[in-house]
Amino acid sequence: MEFLVQSRANVSERPANRARWWASPRTGGLAVLALAIALAPLALANDYFFDVAILVGLNAIVCVGLNLLIGYAGQISLGHAGFFGLGAYGSALLAARYGIPPLAALAAATAAVALMAFVVGRPILRLKGHYLAMATLGLGVIVSIVLANEDQITGGPDGMPVPPFAVFGWTVSGEQVWYWIIGACLLLAVWVALNLIDSPTGRALRALHTSEVAAEVVGIDSAKQKLLVFVISAAFAAIAGGLTAFYSGFVTPSKASFLHSVELVTMVVFGGMASTFGAIVGAAVLTVLPQALTVVKDYEMVVFGAILMATMIFLPRGAVPTLAGWFARRRG
Repeated sequence: MEFLVQSRANVSERPANRARWWASPRTGGLAVLALAIALAPLALANDYFFDVAILVGLNAIVCVGLNLLIGYAGQISLGHAGFFGLGAYGSALLAARYGIPPLAALAAATAAVALMAFVVGRPILRLKGHYLAMATLGLGVIVSIVLANEDQITGGPDGMPVPPFAVFGWTVSGEQVWYWIIGACLLLAVWVALNLIDSPTGRALRALHTSEVAAEVVGIDSAKQKLLVFVISAAFAAIAGGLTAFYSGFVTPSKASFLHSVELVTMVVFGGMASTFGAIVGAAVLTVLPQALTVVKDYEMVVFGAILMATMIFLPRGAVPTLAGWFARRRG
């Protein structure tokens, strides 16, 4: 009799375990993202659509890292495009001028950007609120100006060519091949972010976002945690920048512009702060939407702005968290 009761209990637990598996971002969410990446090529008719999908993936990698900083740690950054541009130019210069293999150039440029973020982050992250926003804005502007004016090194406003991405003698070419590479990198970035969020570091970041004073009272080193997430988010941006340079074969200072920084922050806010998959949705929507609005020609920016305003009015927490809460209430 006891065996039958235990068996029935085990059977009843299986659906609940499966539901928890699919509801968990680290398992079900990552599986859904992998499935979406695998099935998306079925709807991509030509190289143009693959190009747009690649741009979505690259922006999503940056936004996943930026969401850790803004959404979880509560630290604003208006200069993240500077790290993106440094990753792009660093990878291009090491590969083109010094003949370093592209993969090693990408790794070295990312490490250099992370080190720079560590050095400048220590004094910058002591600031709070709009003072922090202004400091990161200034950092991004400095990077953009340097890249545009040092024409003997970076090619100036005209930019510079980037050699093809080659790994062990195999040269990566074609939009479809790049799609799978960027898709794999996005999956890896999301996996790293989700594991970080569920770690003690992630819990410390959420505590900092709620109340920095309360977090320090319970023993959290706020300066250390903020610096760590700042460096990680800068590394994500540098990797995406380097991949963008090798994919496009050309890099210009516009990659480090203030407008690009605002676009990245807007993607994070649109998708939903403190939501990793919200950052991906925001990157996807705000990358694809301008392409779709070209049909309205002169009114493209007006319609684009109206859509953003409507989203923030009716989905104040961002697209994904608001819709997720709505579905949860409907189920309840």
